[in-house]
Amino acid sequence: MRVGRQNTCCQLQRNEQVNNMAIIGIDLGTTNSLAAVWRNGTSELIPNAAGEYLTPSVVSVDDDGSILVGAAARDRLITHPERTAACFKRAMGTSRRFELGGRTFTAEDLSSFVLRRLREDAEAYLGEVVDEAVVSVPAYFAEAQRSATKRAGALAGLTVERLVNEPSAAAVAGHIGEGDEDKVCLVFDLGGGTLDVSLVERFDNVVSVTAVSGDNFLGGRDFDELIARGFCQDCGLDFDALSRQRQETLIRQAETCKIALTSREPVIMAVSDDEISASLALTHEWVIRKSSSLFQRMLAPVRKVFLDAGVGVSELDELVMVGGSSHMPAVRRYIAKALGREPAAGAKPDTAIAAGAGICSGMKARAKDLKKLVLTDVCPFTLGIATLNEAEQGRDLMSPIIERNSVLPSSKEGIYHTARDGQKSIHVQIYQGEQRYCQDNTFLGHLEIAVPPAPRGQQYIRVRFTYDINGLLEVIVTGRDGQSARLVLQGSGMSDAEVEERLKELEALKMHPREQEGPRTLIARAQRLYAMTVGDIRDRVADMLDWFQKELATQEAMRVAKASRKAGEFFDQVEAYLGVGDLPPQDLEPLAGDEEGEE
Repeated sequence: MRVGRQNTCCQLQRNEQVNNMAIIGIDLGTTNSLAAVWRNGTSELIPNAAGEYLTPSVVSVDDDGSILVGAAARDRLITHPERTAACFKRAMGTSRRFELGGRTFTAEDLSSFVLRRLREDAEAYLGEVVDEAVVSVPAYFAEAQRSATKRAGALAGLTVERLVNEPSAAAVAGHIGEGDEDKVCLVFDLGGGTLDVSLVERFDNVVSVTAVSGDNFLGGRDFDELIARGFCQDCGLDFDALSRQRQETLIRQAETCKIALTSREPVIMAVSDDEISASLALTHEWVIRKSSSLFQRMLAPVRKVFLDAGVGVSELDELVMVGGSSHMPAVRRYIAKALGREPAAGAKPDTAIAAGAGICSGMKARAKDLKKLVLTDVCPFTLGIATLNEAEQGRDLMSPIIERNSVLPSSKEGIYHTARDGQKSIHVQIYQGEQRYCQDNTFLGHLEIAVPPAPRGQQYIRVRFTYDINGLLEVIVTGRDGQSARLVLQGSGMSDAEVEERLKELEALKMHPREQEGPRTLIARAQRLYAMTVGDIRDRVADMLDWFQKELATQEAMRVAKASRKAGEFFDQVEAYLGVGDLPPQDLEPLAGDEEGEE
């Protein structure tokens, strides 16, 4: 299915002579997203318009109604929080709505903007049309979340047949990079919003996932907020009483300090504006103490994968830590101590998943140099049907057919008998989850089959579930008399017509031009720094912003390029001062309005 190519007509015209359609791999992250492609025997990361690999997963509606994606949108979290959304990946598959600039969006809509920008970056980089992608998802994503991810791809004009679990992608990347040595690995993937833990076996040319677990609401963003709250607590401030803008400012500073702690300690976190002035020295021990609840939650999925796989910690050959938040020394020390093993050297936490997704895109495209590589994944949740609970009427029991961590593709069957005398039909309700009662699990669908009337228990049906690696679930119910019924759950949740209709609605919104991302990002950055500072530094930021906008108004490419570099250097100095707190204000170079800038 090819959807919504109207929004890339300029790309199609530019590439009308190109017959190839590229398949890319995408790491759609909570905090950052990036893309890769399998080319010339390697997984090649794709840069965005700014030349960076990481594109912040943030969307903002500008004052003129256009959509900003990436760094420019991220800086508006502080200056325009009511028009900006982040961490929406956590709301995938839910009914939550985001009100931005007078418009309403779902998490799928917002994710589609990020995917569209990544697709445009890939088309510009590769020089050919990109119409399909392999997208990574947290291993612990349920069916509703996986379906929402596929819908987001369709709304971005991408066919997404294949989803790959994030730890599986990381394991594949490690396999390619490190050869064919047989190993049992624990992949600990702590991103901006989710935690995934997978036990992976590597042997010959096979990468086999044996067990997965995780927490879809535990990631770097939670550490940032707890650090901000801990700062307020120790400085006598009430975090909840602050405005949303001040809260976002503190959370952003907490993130900056968290990153700074990866290379040194202590780090000074400080805030100073018209109403608040406070500072505090942060250390690894302080972070661990303030975030103790998060560290405790980390161990539950780790224990679960070892238990499900029937493997002891002593059998572990390698600990692989990926995801941006695994850079935190406190996290690395905590997990290493719990497992009695140091993390593997050479892992690339920020890009491993994208690199693996790029390899999977090559496998999807049947690249000749990947034909021998095999990736087997597992079903993250149990799939089953509802059965009668005689002890508690009205609380049906879950009867598992395909249990969690079954290797995919999987096809299994269960036999079920009638529950009442003279029963003429059997209603089969399909659920996903680990709870005893169906009402506590996720309902996926239902079908009904007629059976000849007979005493209770004499008539039966066979229920076969077939679940493939692309998330397609086929349910076939066969009666004793040979009659059958079939239901296919494809995981998209939207018909072609529904996708086209929503595409038209989203395309009415103007995406900010890709080539203007750099200058627009600098403006958003300046506005954020202005909101974070006071006094002399604020005045200098304002002067720089005024000067930079005048340079942009000339529309002279060389002049704009020089001004962008100069403004970027100035803002780097301001952020260094704000993030570390050990550079005096007078060390900021006087860039705004000097002789060099008055060309």
